[in-house]
Amino acid sequence: MVTLRVIVDSVVEARPRGVARYAEELTRGLVATAPRDCDVEGIAAAASDGEVAQLHERIPGLAGLHKTALGRRELYAAWQHGVTTVPVHGMVHSPTLLAPLRGHDRAQRPEDQVTVTIHDATAWNPDTADERAGWTRAMAKRARKHADAVVVPTHAVAAELAEHLDFGDRIRVIGGAPSLRLPADPDGVAARLGLPRAYLVAMASAHPRKRLAALLEALALPGVPDVPLVLVGVRTAGLDALLEQSGLGTTRLHLLEDLTDDELAVVIRGAAAFVLPSAAEGFGLSLLEAFALGTPVIHSDAPALVEVSDGAGVVVAREPGAAYADRLADAIVTTLTDVALLDRLRVRGFDRAKAFSWTDSAEKVWQLHADL
Repeated sequence: MVTLRVIVDSVVEARPRGVARYAEELTRGLVATAPRDCDVEGIAAAASDGEVAQLHERIPGLAGLHKTALGRRELYAAWQHGVTTVPVHGMVHSPTLLAPLRGHDRAQRPEDQVTVTIHDATAWNPDTADERAGWTRAMAKRARKHADAVVVPTHAVAAELAEHLDFGDRIRVIGGAPSLRLPADPDGVAARLGLPRAYLVAMASAHPRKRLAALLEALALPGVPDVPLVLVGVRTAGLDALLEQSGLGTTRLHLLEDLTDDELAVVIRGAAAFVLPSAAEGFGLSLLEAFALGTPVIHSDAPALVEVSDGAGVVVAREPGAAYADRLADAIVTTLTDVALLDRLRVRGFDRAKAFSWTDSAEKVWQLHADL
């Protein structure tokens, strides 16, 4: 029996949300597509009984779960410095950069493989880096030395990473896929959430790279329909400051926190349009989710978003930055007032979403390890 061991800790950590969903869905796909005489085990930080039960519930079919002796914070620090009690034997795949990366003899033991995933290149840009950027850069350097392959979600990320680290021919492009499904009673869920009858939806934080400030400013401009914005995220002091600066007013903003996947599907499906103004993304999974749910999408010209959308959305140029809000406003007005365009965007989005599946992604990961 050949075993693929997958680092599933991000599923329990659930942050960032898109990465957690990617890890969960990919691992499910790996279990479902395992070749004959192959199985999948999980590796996670020291977890409670409840977390272990949650993992087995969310990823049924795991042949086993190895819990490290270290808690999550300690595990991140230990693996950053190459300290690990997890033996590098057999195939280890990480849907993130969290992996036991250290030297191993590829020539003598080709069956010992460690592959990692880098979801975006934001850590290398001071304008887009977040609080995890230092750890990400450190782990990426370890991956350059020790990883047998590095998975990225788009060719755009591969090109941007190449400007900072040379992975040679070890890069593999394997994207994600939509996974949200509408619940049995979407109208009831919408009523419980207090959704407006017509609204735009965005998933963005107050971090500058998400360009939420430009979207709020765009909605406050004259001539833009007086449509509410449903924002999926967490209220922070930064968000309150952005609202005040934009002049939009709190009555136009509906903030929804801690949504379940069913609730998120209802929110996206019910929107007149999904707006993704981000300055930088690695894949844009939420964009694909909107496509699959039949919601028109307005998005920035960040290279990864353009690659994934492939003409199925309305593209807004990020530069020059001073007029970004004006261009967003124009795109929103044009999209919301052109019924024919809305219909075309829905059809194009449906078609584009069909090009991605977790089965395909999982099979590519199995093939990657077979090639190694």
